[in-house]
Amino acid sequence: MRSPGELVKRLLIGRPFRSERLGETLLSKRLALPIFASDPLSSVAYATQEILLVLTLGGLSYLYLTPWIALGVMVLLAVVVASYRQVVRAYPSGGGSYEVASKNLGRPAGLVVAAALLVDYIMTVAVSVAAGVDNIISALPAFNEWRVLLALAFVVLLTAMNLRGVRESGMTFAVPTYLFILGVLIMITVGLVQALTGHAPVAESAGYQVKPEQMGLTGLALALLALRAFSSGCTALTGVEAISNGVPAFKPPKSENAARTMLAMGAVAITMFAGVTALAIIADVRVAEHTCDLVGFAGDCATEPQRTVIAQLAAAVFGGDDTVMFFYIQAATALILILAANTAFNGFPLLGSILAQDRFLPRQLHTRGDRLAFSNGIILLAVVAGALLIAFDASVTRLIQLYILGVFTSFTLSQFGMVRHWNRELAVQRDPVERRRIHRSKVINAVGGALTALVLVIVLATKFTHGAYLVVIAIPLLYLLMRAIRAHYDRVRAELVPEPDGTVLPSRVHAVVLVSTLHKPTLRALAYARATRPDTLTALTANVDDADTRELQAAWAQQDIPVPLTVIASPFREVTGAVLQYINDIRRAGPRDVVAVFIPEYVVGRWWEHALHNQSALRLKGRLLFQPGVMVISVPWQLASSEGRDNEASISGPGSARRGA
Repeated sequence: MRSPGELVKRLLIGRPFRSERLGETLLSKRLALPIFASDPLSSVAYATQEILLVLTLGGLSYLYLTPWIALGVMVLLAVVVASYRQVVRAYPSGGGSYEVASKNLGRPAGLVVAAALLVDYIMTVAVSVAAGVDNIISALPAFNEWRVLLALAFVVLLTAMNLRGVRESGMTFAVPTYLFILGVLIMITVGLVQALTGHAPVAESAGYQVKPEQMGLTGLALALLALRAFSSGCTALTGVEAISNGVPAFKPPKSENAARTMLAMGAVAITMFAGVTALAIIADVRVAEHTCDLVGFAGDCATEPQRTVIAQLAAAVFGGDDTVMFFYIQAATALILILAANTAFNGFPLLGSILAQDRFLPRQLHTRGDRLAFSNGIILLAVVAGALLIAFDASVTRLIQLYILGVFTSFTLSQFGMVRHWNRELAVQRDPVERRRIHRSKVINAVGGALTALVLVIVLATKFTHGAYLVVIAIPLLYLLMRAIRAHYDRVRAELVPEPDGTVLPSRVHAVVLVSTLHKPTLRALAYARATRPDTLTALTANVDDADTRELQAAWAQQDIPVPLTVIASPFREVTGAVLQYINDIRRAGPRDVVAVFIPEYVVGRWWEHALHNQSALRLKGRLLFQPGVMVISVPWQLASSEGRDNEASISGPGSARRGA
């Protein structure tokens, strides 16, 4: 009979898959788009809003910069998409920016990219879920006080869905993604038609004024404000690299399908971002970092949240906040934002698996779970992202300050790595047609590297004091951690290399059976120890209580056991120290001898029984394992409560004892 925990696991995750079914989880382009590109596609729901939030720090005076900043973001997005199309064709193994930087710029650069991407994937989950909850609250303000709990619930839901496996999660995410794209394109089309026919949509906040934090900005100060707004708008580029990390998940031809999916993602994202920004300008949308800075806000600014840009546009275009299309847009937006975290739930485990294979992260991250997903990586991502949501109260405004620094670090290093890759290709390629193609790719990556490097400097300069310094600290710490893990694995590997002369056999084997009382587990341990035919065999007990010891000796003699019972003194009533001293005395007498310690242990079937049994054995085993020349053998005795658990183990076995677990 299965345990309650096993039943819950199977209900949430499903039956285990055999390894042979791995090929069945490969993705077509129509499924890969929502899985890997939901993050950049969904960012149109808040990228425009982030630009407006920064510009309104100066009141309404600087909103005229919005179209120019949006144009810069669109050009940058197009360049980055073109650059990564070269990456997926040159490196189809799925390492993405990490593989490109490692092979072309050296291992340290690769680790910097890996650390930056890991941080950015975590932030993607936190920001996307928080933004999704924001849109739910825009439609249903009563949920505002449950913001953090809602966010955590969605993280748990995403985790369970991804643990079920790539293909099933893809089917689940495809419908909301395409519904969002359809809804936003309809809203943009209807809104622009209304504007062209003289009935332009008007946002509910169009009549608001905004209290400026800074006034009269000119010259350098104005440039810094514009650059900060541009860096916030660059959130539209997050997740672009996920396709390059997930090339192995595509159906053949993998590289070509990945490149086409990336092109489709870029075209759709640019179209939606341009449309939403244009509508926001036409409808005179007003937003502010603090709701109380909105002069004219109808509700209580201290407790009621302002509506998101996408919610204001939907209400303006479709005739109010009680229409079917308004709720459709809000539901689709909330879903796509929450599911955009799936980009990270696919990218983070894949990258973690590659790093674990290279021994820069624990090997457990390279192990696939019951449903052929990298379960350990999925769970690790969920835990860290959940902790961030709690720490920052699921606030998009606060979380966004930590965002995109990591992704532009990886963008920059990978593009310059690609330039070096093409230089090496040119050195050996003689075909004129192929050389022209390589030159074209090199120019694309060089332009991409230069632009993303510039943006990286802008993001660092404008966001550092607003929270980006935490990422600046986290990336080097992750880098050092990965170097330390690799150094540990290298030391262990060197330590475990067999000696040239082979293994030296021990001179003698001394078997010691630990005895606490005379019962069936003790007799089984004695029988097993005798069957190994050691040179010496000792039944050992520590004299903790004189009366108990005398009773044990009497029972031992009555059973006529052919192994003498040795009693050692324990004046301080502590078993572990007395046993260790006895074994150390044997080792000193014969340094080339081996001591085999047999410990009878109960096998229990209920979790609470572990606290009632085997505690002394566990403490003693923990100490014995550190003693050189000592082998520890556990001799199990299955209690009645454990009956039937062997059948359960055979059912859950595929997920219980994998390599690296």
